[in-house]
Amino acid sequence: MKVHFWGTQGSLPAPFTAATIREKVFHALKAGHGKKLDSDEAINRFMDEELPFSVSGTYGSNTSCLQLEGTENEYVLCDCGSGLRDLGVHLVKTGQAKIPSTYHFFMTHLHWDHLQGFPFFVPAFIKGNKIIIHSYHERTEEFFRSQMQPPVFPVKFEGLSADIEFDLQPPCTPYSVCGYEVTAIEQIHPGTSYGYRFEKDGKAVVYSTDSEHKHEAYDDDYPFLKFFANADLLIFDAQYTMADATFTKANWGHSSNVMGVELAARSHVKTLAIFHHEPTSSDQELEEFLFNTRMYCNIYHQEAGKKLGNDLCPKDIILAYDGLEIDI
Repeated sequence: MKVHFWGTQGSLPAPFTAATIREKVFHALKAGHGKKLDSDEAINRFMDEELPFSVSGTYGSNTSCLQLEGTENEYVLCDCGSGLRDLGVHLVKTGQAKIPSTYHFFMTHLHWDHLQGFPFFVPAFIKGNKIIIHSYHERTEEFFRSQMQPPVFPVKFEGLSADIEFDLQPPCTPYSVCGYEVTAIEQIHPGTSYGYRFEKDGKAVVYSTDSEHKHEAYDDDYPFLKFFANADLLIFDAQYTMADATFTKANWGHSSNVMGVELAARSHVKTLAIFHHEPTSSDQELEEFLFNTRMYCNIYHQEAGKKLGNDLCPKDIILAYDGLEIDI
């Protein structure tokens, strides 16, 4: 299966400023000084091989939206953050928006950073499309409609041309959608959120954002260990450092990179993707955050491996960014 990240930012979008772009250009020119960059090929190779991603790219600006590979003319999506707008634009540019399709949305919760992209999703305005919003929150339809009521938004929800259905189920009811077996778990977050596990063809992807893990996480029977178990990809809310998650931002509903490493290792996850980034962090700070996470993972492997006598997962740790696509 393929997983495409359309939005990876936490809490609110964090777009570039002119000063940020200027700083990136400055560092790129400085790194390229004296190099032979006399062709497009040479420039692209220099950007790909010699510049850090924090200079040549960005870890994103859109809020949460994830796409899993669907079937023909069916899409499987998690959350409706501002990244959903980019998906809609992509579908228009590729001509796919003209093909009547079904879009399945799995909602973690109803905070605005996970809803705000929906009013800008082009397929919702096209007759012949079907949108099914799967949720465990009773007020889901109310919240989707209210964000599009005047004076908040110029187009009312009733003005959308697609056929929109709200599939509201009791908490953690399993789903079967597009060949995926979907299970869920309740998470600690203001207002309650839900994590999702998608299984298909012997592969498993877990989407667990807006989730706080407290002292119970160290228990041997902690339910997330079973929920994450042997996942090929764990997409994990690591908005904070361990210090922030434990002290200054405790009970805010998010977790840390250290907790992500420990839970992934104990659950034998293959790849850990850090997600829901702190919006005040620069690309360089996020890159340092990734470096520190990998360093901690190495230490954890060494210390825990001595006690357990085995090679611990995860095998890889990545920092998700808008536009990242992963083949599982």
